[in-house]
Amino acid sequence: MQARTLAAALATMLLAAGCTTTGAGSAPQEGADGPAELLFWNTGSDEQAAAMQAAADRYRELHPDVTIKVQAIAWDDGHAKVLTAATSRSGPDIISGGLSWGIEFGELGGMIDLNRYDVSQARQQTRPELWNSITSPGGAVYGIPMDMTLYVFYYRPDLLQKAGVSTPPATWAELFTAVDKLKASGVPTPLVEEWGTFEWLPWFNYLKQAGGSLYSDDCTQVTINSEQAVLATTTWADQYRRYGVPKATVDVGAGLAKGEYAMAIGASYLAGGFDSGQPALKGKWQTAPLPTGPAGAGSFVGGKIVGAMSYTKYPQAAADFVKWLYTDEAVEILQREVFTRGGELYISPRPELLAKANASDNLKQTLQTTLDSVTGPPNCKGWETSGAEVSKRLQAVVNDDADPRTVLAEAAAVMQGNLG
Repeated sequence: MQARTLAAALATMLLAAGCTTTGAGSAPQEGADGPAELLFWNTGSDEQAAAMQAAADRYRELHPDVTIKVQAIAWDDGHAKVLTAATSRSGPDIISGGLSWGIEFGELGGMIDLNRYDVSQARQQTRPELWNSITSPGGAVYGIPMDMTLYVFYYRPDLLQKAGVSTPPATWAELFTAVDKLKASGVPTPLVEEWGTFEWLPWFNYLKQAGGSLYSDDCTQVTINSEQAVLATTTWADQYRRYGVPKATVDVGAGLAKGEYAMAIGASYLAGGFDSGQPALKGKWQTAPLPTGPAGAGSFVGGKIVGAMSYTKYPQAAADFVKWLYTDEAVEILQREVFTRGGELYISPRPELLAKANASDNLKQTLQTTLDSVTGPPNCKGWETSGAEVSKRLQAVVNDDADPRTVLAEAAAVMQGNLG
């Protein structure tokens, strides 16, 4: 997250120096003649890149004049690398990355507005909450969703029953009551968070469940300092201050298998590796939607975008491949390869294909229910830079016993400054 902040600062300096363009992205170059050779930087693991390469190889069988080489870049420095490519206009032809990357790099002139290549079918097939997150306030689409990641409530039914908890907690009150009962029954760490852990991502779930938001729908006002946000922040912080949720990243599968954890709020992709990575856990875990707050259900939906860089010599070929990733065949390949190579669950941005995912009926039902109340990251100007600063202020509530209302006011000032 610090790298993203530094990267954004570098972008600001480059813009001030006139080193790149601004606005609705640069016009793509004219397509070069002859076969297209495309480099695809896929943010994530080597296994995920290998899965994407399998899809790219199938695409070449269908389109012999297009060769795509997929290269993995790490999340730790992926943002900085793509920023450098966007501003220097040199690097990959296609990239994948965080949902907000497309808007950020597109507004710097580094990515193609895919509306030029008609992504209307992809828009129709994508959950509107997800599509809204990747669409700029001006309507540009610099990258389309490549996958989805949802928050899931994982739990050990046997440990809950032993503690006198007959069903997975459905509300905040039930969740923290269950934590107390599990602790009394001997479970060392009843509840853990994974995916974002000690930053704004899991806090965002509480924000939505409390009825709050980061910005107004039209991105003209910052709303993080609302009364709903104060309640959400206090409740989120109490996880760590009163109920022993670890602040460090944890191995959810191993902890559940050993009985060290009984409940976990984590990313949907974790489920793909539980049974193969933790044989002792097989048949002992279940899932449910996240507990609800005073405003009802609500959770964050994330994932990656995939888009074409504005300097590519082959904009049409790059855009055609990006759109092909939405086909039934491409989704089937990615579902299979991501699961077999990396032990992770791949969820297509096309929700109707969830039924074909490598998941149990229980997990599919949880994911289907969760989809009805998801919200993606904001598409408002400056959020990519603001996110890290918001996390720092939220952490101060836990680490320094800072007043939630005060830190949210500080966060609002930062966000307003970046909003312009």
